[in-house]
Amino acid sequence: MAPPVTIIGMGVSPDDLTLRQRSIIEAADILVGGKRLIDHFGNLACQRRGVDRDLDGLGDFLQEKMPDNTIVVLTSGDPLFYGIGAFLVRRLGADQVHILPNVCTVAAGFARLGEPWQDVRVVSLHGRNRTGELLRHLAGGDTVAVYTDPTHGPAWLAGLLEENAFSDVGMCVLERLGMPDERITRTTPAEARAMTFSDLNLVVLKPDPVRQTAPSLFSGMPDHRFAHEAGLITKAEVRAVSLSRLRLFDRAVFWDLGAGSGSVSIEAGLTVTRGEIYAVEQKERRIRHIHENRSRFGIGNLQVIQARLPEGTTDLPSPDRVFIGGGGNALTDIIRSAAQRLKPSGIIVINTVLIDNLTTAVHSLEDLGFDVDMVQIQVSRATPMPFSHRLEAANPVWIITGSRP
Repeated sequence: MAPPVTIIGMGVSPDDLTLRQRSIIEAADILVGGKRLIDHFGNLACQRRGVDRDLDGLGDFLQEKMPDNTIVVLTSGDPLFYGIGAFLVRRLGADQVHILPNVCTVAAGFARLGEPWQDVRVVSLHGRNRTGELLRHLAGGDTVAVYTDPTHGPAWLAGLLEENAFSDVGMCVLERLGMPDERITRTTPAEARAMTFSDLNLVVLKPDPVRQTAPSLFSGMPDHRFAHEAGLITKAEVRAVSLSRLRLFDRAVFWDLGAGSGSVSIEAGLTVTRGEIYAVEQKERRIRHIHENRSRFGIGNLQVIQARLPEGTTDLPSPDRVFIGGGGNALTDIIRSAAQRLKPSGIIVINTVLIDNLTTAVHSLEDLGFDVDMVQIQVSRATPMPFSHRLEAANPVWIITGSRP
């Protein structure tokens, strides 16, 4: 027996439907989909149900109607490529749905352009914070196809590119694909900021082929890769261990307090691709270094805040992870302030070279109910001599980790 719900991708227009798909639509008791899609079948005598942002309500409706009705859900593009299909499979169960795929918008868009897309990076901004991922791809020289939404449309995207030193990226906006008024516009970020586009669009971003791609980004990068004041940077080896103790994840909200050059925030961008990174620093010169490093490595989801601590965190969203690389005499207040905002199962990692601050950090975290772990890193680096090398010791650094049970 066929599953009670059939999910049909319509491609970019009804012209993409097969004869089989059309016959299934015509036999439906209930037709579900966005108004634009359902309106193509106004001649059918069946019940209709629109799709809005209340997906849980949609799931409840389908579960109620499934036992006694044949239901067809219409989606644009391909239901399982940034579509509603994945949600319905999770909600209803894979054995309760039958999916008939179709041409996705990206495939149709590149067909219009006459270009291959097997190596293209695809990013969706629909209800997602993917700017970090998007800019990292551009910084690496990749072509990126972007599904926009009414809030994060082509003009907004153009502003993001200009603000992050990608004003030389070529933009191609493909509007209302498959419709009579379909339009393709090749433009630049500067021009696109002042233009108006349909909400139904796909944007293709192409870095300038002569643009120097961003340097490779990896954990424990050599200090000279970053713009920084001499000596005022979390050293590569300490940075690598500190980041491992933070146990970052892709959707985390991460605070880097006393950020200095922003080196920890930059490398956090390797993992926190869909979340938010906040670097808080008081000194103007160091703020300039953070901005320079953010542009150099294409970390688009890094926000830079010039402020004293702990006051500078008041308006930030509550963090999953916190790194404290400075603090001085205010360390106790900074730890307490961060702990008050930290989410359940959050982690705070503190670096210090001062014995007094080691004691302060450990006692503060323990008093706040954290499980505390600490390790000392002592690095000696090889320095050339006339006939060999000698080891030159750097200051030992304490890495204190507080985990909220």
